[in-house]
Amino acid sequence: MAWLQNPRFKFAMRLLFWLALIFAVVMADLPQPPKLGFDSFGDKFEHMLAFSTLSALATLGFSADLRWRIAERLSFLGALIEVSQSIPALHRDCDIRDWIADTVAIVVVTAVMGLLLSWVRRDEAAAG
Repeated sequence: MAWLQNPRFKFAMRLLFWLALIFAVVMADLPQPPKLGFDSFGDKFEHMLAFSTLSALATLGFSADLRWRIAERLSFLGALIEVSQSIPALHRDCDIRDWIADTVAIVVVTAVMGLLLSWVRRDEAAAG
């Protein structure tokens, strides 16, 4: 697990997190977002994909002690995105079910990542 603690790895994960976050917020607030290859799976899939990615990157890039704080803040971001989509000029839909999909994805991925990271730590300690 030395690679998980490597400062370059942490920096890369944090950089990818911030880039993904910017991309997600911009796409969410564009009045006419471009069509993507997975649009056919539906809006909830897009929400869950975005917030799953953000959760995984944040879990890898930031301290494990902050895991549930990360989940809380990402869920709050999902709520803020829904509020911003209620601005009439954006011509977007504000839907609480989108925020629920975001939060479910965040909690599941954060929990799974926590389990995976603890298994990696345990295996390294046993081998070590």
